[in-house]
Amino acid sequence: MFNYKTYLLFLGASLAISIGLQMVLPFPYGLGAALAIFIVFPLFLRKRYMSRMRGYGGDSGTGGGFFGMGSQGGSGGVRYVCLVCNNKHKGGTCPRCGSKTQRADF
Repeated sequence: MFNYKTYLLFLGASLAISIGLQMVLPFPYGLGAALAIFIVFPLFLRKRYMSRMRGYGGDSGTGGGFFGMGSQGGSGGVRYVCLVCNNKHKGGTCPRCGSKTQRADF
């Protein structure tokens, strides 16, 4: 999803706009506008790329994200699989056999 050429294009455009603003506006205002552009620009790109991936800030609320959050269909959390009896459960010990040996199932 990340396009390096597009990033460089936007970076060059923001540099040109900030230099133009510094030439048109007086000293403290031009510098403030240039700094604002370089602060807002990465935030804008991050929001744009994350909305494409439907991760953080996406409209759907599912898919993407850290560890594929939302991909379990609303189960809401980490489930564990018992290594002894292969039972899927939530919590520290297996409710079927009482074993504490388990692995996380995302």
